[in-house]
Amino acid sequence: MSELMQDKVGIITAGGSGIGRASAQAFAREGAKVIISDINDDMGQETVNMIKKAGGEASYIPCNVATEEDVVVLINKTVELYGRLDWAHNNAGIGVPSASITESDSSDWDRALQITATGMYYSIKHEIPAMLKSGGGAIVNTSSTAGLSGAENMAGYSASKWAVNGLTKSIALEYGKQGIRINSICPGMTLTPAVEKWSQEAPEQAEYIKSNIPLGRIGKPEDQANAAVWLCSDKAAYITGVNLPVDGGHTAK
Repeated sequence: MSELMQDKVGIITAGGSGIGRASAQAFAREGAKVIISDINDDMGQETVNMIKKAGGEASYIPCNVATEEDVVVLINKTVELYGRLDWAHNNAGIGVPSASITESDSSDWDRALQITATGMYYSIKHEIPAMLKSGGGAIVNTSSTAGLSGAENMAGYSASKWAVNGLTKSIALEYGKQGIRINSICPGMTLTPAVEKWSQEAPEQAEYIKSNIPLGRIGKPEDQANAAVWLCSDKAAYITGVNLPVDGGHTAK
């Protein structure tokens, strides 16, 4: 443990599994006090239990980021519990079924924008005032490489992730002089539970994707988590407004 985040208080949305769970564990290992939120209470509490078993400090507060009132409650309860908010990893977002735009379901578009983009907006909007009262802070948003380039048959998903990256850059300009840094991580293919299931069902496709990644492997949730911790730490004190690909070099093509 290098204690990059010693005693700093922060929130992770969608912390019950995948990148969110790995991020929660990584922040806790670095000494942070971690609030995990999720829409799945059992999974969120399981992450808390895993952190506590490993000697870390964590609590669970339920939150659906698509509902602004939930986000307000999450942040207020965090401040009530610990007296401050120093960092946040806004990780909540959804995928949508792959389809051409003419064949896509408009409800999938609406869901992607409401949860991934508007949920991110709500989170940042209400985290910043709490961080300003704490003297500043750092925010990392989970976007995607689909928010850096087009993604065929994924219009809703890609558009929502471009929105995340645009929010990140705009807000970095607004609040840098007030001591708040904000960046995004842009994961490439990452072995979340959903991707692991898919790779088992479609091993040839998974192998093809892996063969096109310069580092020769599909990413792990821990790869994304480590990037998020570093960006929130003082080691990244001069970095803001960056949409960082964490993709094994895939977007270098």
